[in-house]
Amino acid sequence: MYLKAAEYIKSRLPAGRIPKICLILGSGLGVLANNIEEAVQIEYSDIPNFPQTTVEGHAGRLVYGNLKEKPVIAMQGRFHYYEGKKLEEVVFPVRVMKAIGVEILIITNAAGGINMQFKPGDIMLITDHINFSGVNPLRGNNLDELGPRFPDMTYAYDPELMDKAMQAAEKLEISLKRGVYAMMQGPSFETPAEIRMLRIIGADAVGMSTVPEVITAVHAKIRVLGISCITNMAAGILKQPLTHQEVMDTANQARGKFIRLLEAVIAAL
Repeated sequence: MYLKAAEYIKSRLPAGRIPKICLILGSGLGVLANNIEEAVQIEYSDIPNFPQTTVEGHAGRLVYGNLKEKPVIAMQGRFHYYEGKKLEEVVFPVRVMKAIGVEILIITNAAGGINMQFKPGDIMLITDHINFSGVNPLRGNNLDELGPRFPDMTYAYDPELMDKAMQAAEKLEISLKRGVYAMMQGPSFETPAEIRMLRIIGADAVGMSTVPEVITAVHAKIRVLGISCITNMAAGILKQPLTHQEVMDTANQARGKFIRLLEAVIAAL
């Protein structure tokens, strides 16, 4: 199924221009795709077998073109397990990107801050993750053509790409935090007790996405760079209710420096 989707996408791209970099743009961060030059837009609804997004802040299209003179393909909108989708639907685009020829996945998300040194609007480089969702996209028959039955996750987030991100942030004088991202199923926000538990086991931020796509990418030997926008402090820290609107508002406020950082990283690849 993913091969048919990949063939359709390739048929829409300029001849001989295969993107090596894919961007998955999280809640409120899809505006980065507006900076892609010579853009070719492909609606998810036009791609055979491709899932459809249902969440506010996720446009639902691929955008191919040049960003900092590099051919890239960006996903304006991702899929979440909490939407009721099967996990194979959530990670389907990553397998499609592998079939297209993508070698690097830059994955972004909006996350709640657990680390007490963080504040809304901070940007966090994901150094590792904790899969607290209770699900794994590799469950079931292994796709041998993509990767091994038991992939190593020691370096799920590519050390060289992390170094490039840190160097880019330093040049731009952007404070780039580093931390561990924990995934919960959602869609309810976590309870204060769950946040205390996650802090104890080593999480710095929490969200409802990213981990399945990263596992699938690593399985398929795609290098991964993960970056979170800390859009709110997690439950129980500031003693105020959490809303998706707060997530969107903070992502919008932080997106300027977020975009500058991503563009600098892409320029360095």
